[in-house]
Amino acid sequence: MCGIVGLFLKKEELRPQLGEMLTDMLITMTDRGPDSAGIAIYGDEAGGLKMTVQSDTPAVAFAGLDAALTEVLGGAVSMKVIDTHAVLTLPEGSEAAARAFLKARGIRIMGTGASMEIFKEVGLPKDVAARFGIRAMGGSHGIGHTRMATESAVTTLGAHPFSTGDDQCLVHNGSLSNHNQMRRVLTEKGFAPQTQNDTEVAACYISSRLAEGANLGEALEGTLEDLDGFFTFVVGTKNGFGVVRDPVACKPAVMAETEDYVAFGSEYRAFAKLPGIDTARVWEPEPATVYFWER
Repeated sequence: MCGIVGLFLKKEELRPQLGEMLTDMLITMTDRGPDSAGIAIYGDEAGGLKMTVQSDTPAVAFAGLDAALTEVLGGAVSMKVIDTHAVLTLPEGSEAAARAFLKARGIRIMGTGASMEIFKEVGLPKDVAARFGIRAMGGSHGIGHTRMATESAVTTLGAHPFSTGDDQCLVHNGSLSNHNQMRRVLTEKGFAPQTQNDTEVAACYISSRLAEGANLGEALEGTLEDLDGFFTFVVGTKNGFGVVRDPVACKPAVMAETEDYVAFGSEYRAFAKLPGIDTARVWEPEPATVYFWER
C-alpha cells in the first residue's frame, strides 16, 4: 500500500521548519506501510559533494573513515555521523574513488549530491525519524515514504527513497509490471539497478532521462509511455519536486498549495498539522498528468 509525502517550501524563512513538518506528515501515514521508512532532505550546500552512507555496524565502519578517505582521495573529507548513517563531504572530482573505497569496506551509499541527504531504515516512521533527528533538519524541500513491502524484502536497501543520480531521488506507491524488461534496458544504458525493488527501476529511468537532457517534467512524462503498471511517483531534485500518477490513477493522492508551500500526501490527513492548510487550495492530481515545482 505505502504512504508518500512531499513538501516544497516557497519561502526561505520556513526552511528551519522543513524537518518538523515532513516528520509529522510521514508519521500520519504510518498505517499505510509499517515496514520501513525514509526521508530525503534538501538542505544547505556543503561546498563539495555530499555522500550519505549507511552501515549496520556504524561504530566500526565509521571509525576513522574521514581520515582514511582524506588520505586516499588526497583532499579534506568531513563526516557527520547520524545513527547508522553518515554524511560525508568529499572533494570535487573524487566520487568514483570514494565509491570504490567504500564498496571495498562494505559501506552502502544512500545518495549523493550538493544538497540532498537521505536517511532510511527498517521500522516505523516515528522511530526512524527519531533515530536520525529529522525534526531538527532544515531545508528547502523534501520527500518521504513509509513502506508496505510487496515486491522485495524488508531491508534498509529496499526502503525508499531511491537515489540513482546526484540530488535526485524517487518514492513510489504501486507496482510495475515491466520492471524486469526495463532493468535490462537501463543496464545497457549504464543505469543498472542495484536491488530487486521495482521502485529503483523507476528511479534509474528518471536518471537516464535527465542524463539524456530531459527536464524533470519531460522525464516524468516518459514514465507514462515506458513504464507499465499502477503507480504514483514523487521525485525530488536539487531544484524542486514533481508528481505523476498512472493513467488510471489507481493509488490515492492529494495535493495542497498555499503562498508558503506545495504539499503532497497519499491522504489528506497528512496535511492536518501544516500551517494554513484550512485556506489552502486542495486538489487530487489528475491521471497521466505531470506536476512539478522548481526554484
